[in-house]
Amino acid sequence: MGGMLKGEGPGPLPPLLQQYVELRDRYPDYLLLFQVGDFYECFGEDAERLARALGLVLTHKTSKDFTTPMAGIPLRAFDAYAGRLLKMGFRLAIADQVESAEEAEGLVRREVTQLLTPGTLVQESLLPREANYLAAIATGDGWGLALMDVSTGEFKGTFLRSKSALYDELFRHRPAEVLLAPELLENQAFLEEFRKRFPVMLSEAPFAPEGEGPLALRRARGALLAYAQRTQGGSLSLQPFRPYDPGAFMRLPEATLRALEVFEPMRGQDTLLSILDETRTAPGRRLLQAWLRHPLLDPGPLEARLSRVEGLVREGSLREGVRRLLFRLSDLERLATRLELSRAGPRDLGALRRSLEVLPELWALLGEEAGLPDLTPLLEELRAALVEDPPPKLSEGHLIRPGYDPELDALRRAHGEGVAYFAELEERERVRTGIPTLKVGYNAVFGYYLEVTRPYYERVPPEYRPVQTLKDRQRYALPEMRERERELYRLEALIRRREEEVFLALRERAKKEAEALREAARILAELDVYAALAEVAVRHGYVRPRFGDRLRIRAGRHPVVERRTEFVPNDLEMAHDLVLVTGPNMAGKSTFLRQTALIALLAQVGSFVPAEEAELPLFDGIYTRIGASDDLAGGKSTFMVEMEEVALILREATERSLVLLDEVGRGTSSLDGVAIATAVAEALHERRCYGLFATHYFELTALALPRLKNLHVAAKEEAGGLVFYHQVLPGPASKSYGVEVASLAGLPQGVVERARALLRAASARREGALEGVLERLLALDPDRLTPLEALRLLHELRALALGAPLGSMKG
Repeated sequence: MGGMLKGEGPGPLPPLLQQYVELRDRYPDYLLLFQVGDFYECFGEDAERLARALGLVLTHKTSKDFTTPMAGIPLRAFDAYAGRLLKMGFRLAIADQVESAEEAEGLVRREVTQLLTPGTLVQESLLPREANYLAAIATGDGWGLALMDVSTGEFKGTFLRSKSALYDELFRHRPAEVLLAPELLENQAFLEEFRKRFPVMLSEAPFAPEGEGPLALRRARGALLAYAQRTQGGSLSLQPFRPYDPGAFMRLPEATLRALEVFEPMRGQDTLLSILDETRTAPGRRLLQAWLRHPLLDPGPLEARLSRVEGLVREGSLREGVRRLLFRLSDLERLATRLELSRAGPRDLGALRRSLEVLPELWALLGEEAGLPDLTPLLEELRAALVEDPPPKLSEGHLIRPGYDPELDALRRAHGEGVAYFAELEERERVRTGIPTLKVGYNAVFGYYLEVTRPYYERVPPEYRPVQTLKDRQRYALPEMRERERELYRLEALIRRREEEVFLALRERAKKEAEALREAARILAELDVYAALAEVAVRHGYVRPRFGDRLRIRAGRHPVVERRTEFVPNDLEMAHDLVLVTGPNMAGKSTFLRQTALIALLAQVGSFVPAEEAELPLFDGIYTRIGASDDLAGGKSTFMVEMEEVALILREATERSLVLLDEVGRGTSSLDGVAIATAVAEALHERRCYGLFATHYFELTALALPRLKNLHVAAKEEAGGLVFYHQVLPGPASKSYGVEVASLAGLPQGVVERARALLRAASARREGALEGVLERLLALDPDRLTPLEALRLLHELRALALGAPLGSMKG
């Protein structure tokens, strides 16, 4: 309620709380952090929310006629607390004191100087190293998705035909905050589904159309601009809007990114990103992520990337030199944005100076072909102007070097003379009064004073005016001291003001080079990624892939698994084939499938790959159905999710796609499972895609398909139990080893023996049933059958074969 504040008492709100309520009511969706001296305070219900969120002790603000809950955080610890609040889903409105107590006439004026939300941050201390996207979604004939990183100025969007394509793009970019159009915010079914998949802050904004293109995309774009302008106080630093088409890059559905653990781990801590991330700069890391999000389809740019990596693989000393220098760079991309938004502080300009000092060294190492802009004049200006270690805030002063600004130097000299007066005053008064312990001191309450200890009270001259009495000493002032003191305060205010003017002029000078800084950041980010990929290649024995019509990998490895354990490399050769991979659980079938996909993905990012040799097609997409997953809260079983993922693959995979299927059909009965797996295998074979199908259904290995190839992961029963060799060999596995794996897992021996007996009996029954089918067939004379009789007989024989117990068919 406007003007209301939780509390007790009959009286009107005191002026401080009235000011708080007025500001709070302007930003009803935000938690207002209100500066009171060295703290940001909240009052009333907001204080209770803040105390609960951060585990703070709740106190009370009490005036004559009103008491209200109060909680606050110290200014010096603001970044740590604000980071925690933003992660919890708070939006923060920061109300700073915009005048000093000395300047204020009555209550110190406060204004909201910053609005902080998870998706619109520009403060380096609050941002992750990754891209920090704000997304907006609207609907129309399809789905409009717009994305903005306020901290770097990136601004792009796409129009998508399906909700699954929308979810894929969201999972790829992982926004920190999402704006939903009104029609989506009012759609409860969509909201519930969306919140389960993407637990991010949802926010509202006007979705007024902006620019050109499909209406849904124009509305999403308008929402981003309106929301970001509000949080940034109307000023934005954005690159031109860039429409993009996900179809121009390798298709990587959400299920693929999850199964391959590209950005998020399913087990352990490692991801493909973390394994590749040897970058030395924040823009480099963001660029590496962008490349992983959108692998290339065009061989020209791919070969160019690979050649850059190869150059740095060969030139070890150049690679090491580049990486050593890059490590000293600040985040120039985000720094350029803060300059353009006039948000850069003294520390930012200090970081900019340190970064620019690296550029001449990089010039010397790389030569002119690096294409780096010449920012030497700005570097010289910053060197001349800034002290070695600038303070965090402009208000702290002492940030401009002596000798840079004549006006500031003159003010400092005058101030120095004023301070010298007090130093000389102490000696002069000691001599004049004969008080050897007399000294000049200062505190914030009484200003400058003369202090005399008790034994010398009788020597105090009559013109000394008492200002404070302590236990064993007294403090005095002289009229001339007050005049000198007032002059010192005046000079200090002038020095602060002049330092601020000089700093702001310096920042404007740097702001003019913002585009050149962005260009330098772009060039150096690319260099960083190439050097990182080269470092990974050298350190872990990767090779440059070649592109052709076949897939041929010699001694391929899984880039993530090989870092955790000793790894057995494997070969693979295929061309529009369906490759069935059989073998027991735990033998490594899933790892073999994943490593093939990861090698293909790395190659189309422009990276070397973990193998001794690799020739690959240029895949238009990688589709996976690997591992158990379900959505029970959404009413979907593991089998339902599996079938949805398989359905997507059968709809979208082309003959240029790589498809990985692991144990399709095992979430239902054996008969249904074999039937589904067989039908899916036939459909993929007909599609002529590059298919890898790991299965326990041995019936599939006998399918009469011309491009079907069988491989198996070697295992052998020995005296000590089942031994896994993790070696992929030609041909199908001899058996599933299901009972042996159960024994290894610690199933009680009696249960294992019973399972073996049941398996032997089922095998015998099945062999008997199949013998019956064979006898019927041998007794037939096909020439005497009518077409209808032949069809009926075929159904009977199939029913007889399928009616056999299938315990031996599925491990």
